[in-house]
Amino acid sequence: MLSFENAEKYGVDGLRRIVTLLRGEGGCQWDKEQTHESIRRNFIEEAYEVAEAIDEKSPEHLREELGDVLLQVIFHSSIEEDAGRFDLDDVADGSVRKLLYRHPHVFGDAEVSGTDEILANWDELKKREKSHETVTDSMNAVARSLPALWRAEKVRKKAAKAGFDFKDARAAIAHLRDKLDKLERAAAAGETDTAERELGDVLFSAVNVARKLGQDPEAALGAATDRFIARFDAAEAAASEKNLLPQDLTAEQPDKLYSGTKLH
Repeated sequence: MLSFENAEKYGVDGLRRIVTLLRGEGGCQWDKEQTHESIRRNFIEEAYEVAEAIDEKSPEHLREELGDVLLQVIFHSSIEEDAGRFDLDDVADGSVRKLLYRHPHVFGDAEVSGTDEILANWDELKKREKSHETVTDSMNAVARSLPALWRAEKVRKKAAKAGFDFKDARAAIAHLRDKLDKLERAAAAGETDTAERELGDVLFSAVNVARKLGQDPEAALGAATDRFIARFDAAEAAASEKNLLPQDLTAEQPDKLYSGTKLH
């Protein structure tokens, strides 16, 4: 049996030590067997749970979920430390150096007029740091593991900074309408492959509309999903009062459900 010191309060070093013990001789078999790939999804899920705690505006929940993310960082670093490639201190060193480099207006003699210039400088410094020579290089650097809506938004922002953009939201909406027409024609013709491509274009165009309107497409879709659940709940309750099941709704009632019209 392993022992671990009792403390009134544990810090980051305590978490680092317990991970080392768990993954070491006499530790936990499961912890020792894990790889970056086996716990990759865990990291993603923990990050989303942090986001949920932020949305809840719950400091207690946020503290807990940040701890789970920190555990993931330390765990992955421990795997690399065992392999002799880097450790947690190397991770911290890289972050500190990055922050020093990207804040010349704080740690250097650069002068900025405000937040917009700070962000512009940040992007330019990041391009130099990553050796991005073209806009396409920076687009390809956007993580493919991001939710598709967010990845599309980031790519469109990079295109917009290069001058490739619609004049306003109305122009973006007109483009979206054109893509919807093409999707409808492909669906009507039974052209499955074409419909798939056109559907992708519709979603990509919708993300651009959200960007032009200053909206987060992921948040907008999440809110729409919540609204649909609330409408479906009301419809299910109404159906229950008539001793019906949701699948017993008449053909026009689902349309009312989507539009938010009250069911009778």
